[in-house]
Amino acid sequence: MGLQSSATDNIKAAMSEPQTPQATTMPDRLSTDSKSPFYNAELLERGVGVRFNGVDRNNVEEYCVSEGWVRLAVGRTVDRHGNAMTVKYKGVVEPYLRVPE
Repeated sequence: MGLQSSATDNIKAAMSEPQTPQATTMPDRLSTDSKSPFYNAELLERGVGVRFNGVDRNNVEEYCVSEGWVRLAVGRTVDRHGNAMTVKYKGVVEPYLRVPE
């Protein structure tokens, strides 16, 4: 009986352990524009944050880690197609997944 109860205890302990989510590697390049080949809706829904030159940015339209640049939206201005006007800046790009609050 001692062996059977210890086996069930081990199974219960394994089932009660919190499951850690698998680490998701961030893509080298990501865009918020649905027409872009670098658009990933599933990843954007999870929440992506971008740290650019050590500062958290919330107006990033597109980034590329390997080339070291981001495209930032400029105010509320839009072009003739309704897309946000952007400026490309070079520097250190660090994307990460935001923790759900």
